Amino acid sequence: MKKIINDPKNVVTEMLAGLTYAYGGIVEKLPDFEVIKRTAPKTGKVALVSGGGSGHEPSHAGFVGDGMLSAAVCGAVFTSPTPDQIFEAIQAVDEGQGVFLIIKNYSGDIMNFEMAKEMAEMEDIDVEFVVVDDDIAVEDSLYTQGKRGVAGTVLVHKILGAAARKGASLAEIKELADQIVPNIKTIGVALSGATVPEVGKPGFVLADDEMEYGVGIHGEPGYRKETLKPSKELAAELIGKLKAEFEFNEGDQFALLVNGLGATPLMELFVFTQDVAELLNATPVTVPFKKVGNYMTAIDMAGLSVTLMKVTSELVDYLNEDVTTIAW
Repeated sequence: MKKIINDPKNVVTEMLAGLTYAYGGIVEKLPDFEVIKRTAPKTGKVALVSGGGSGHEPSHAGFVGDGMLSAAVCGAVFTSPTPDQIFEAIQAVDEGQGVFLIIKNYSGDIMNFEMAKEMAEMEDIDVEFVVVDDDIAVEDSLYTQGKRGVAGTVLVHKILGAAARKGASLAEIKELADQIVPNIKTIGVALSGATVPEVGKPGFVLADDEMEYGVGIHGEPGYRKETLKPSKELAAELIGKLKAEFEFNEGDQFALLVNGLGATPLMELFVFTQDVAELLNATPVTVPFKKVGNYMTAIDMAGLSVTLMKVTSELVDYLNEDVTTIAW
């Protein structure tokens, strides 16, 4: 294992110290808790909290700031944060209008966020939540019942953050979240496994000429291994799966997110994006919003995911609004 770290047990603590040093004008850390909150003044609006295991940077701390998340709860690497961490985050960001939780669909995350919700409600804080389950690769994988929550979660952060900044109520944000999550679909491909620092070796190993479709962001198994294919063939496979999930009709609009999993250069992400563009240009839909980069990673996994989200003109406006965060 080659990593630029000190003691593997201290990776998350030291990472957050470096993050807050570099971006102290945007975020700060709660004392005694691995929680990153925004430094923007409170405005009496609904607060948004997300989080999960670390190792997916810049998710979720990179999306804390004006116009997106109020706080991110950072668990140990690939490990759900504890209920008390989440409860502290809720308390820290509540502005009197309630707190909305954005949870990825993993059993530990759901259990702990729901426990924190109950703790907050005992303190008279109104809390609602949505569970993001955008990964169409497999159902009932490791750590989850149903589909996994992956890169599409970042689009939820952005849209709900815009709605909260405009003054939407907790009930309105809940209604919007329930509308958009079913219209977000993601699928990925891995070329190598991720190495958790405390483990010291990759969670799975692929041969030099091998890849795997549908691997999860914690290294969960995908749906098929094959010999490595050119980018055009990868794009055809992944877009084909996404098209099967949506009905592509004239006038439909989609947001596109091409997401790197941690060890794939931007050069390759842009090559893949061009191949995706050719495929989408041959359909009757339009793509008014595009984003390419590393947003929901899996430590040092090589590979990428592609997300399509069916959108309206209002949602496109929300996605295009300026924000003050580290990573958007």
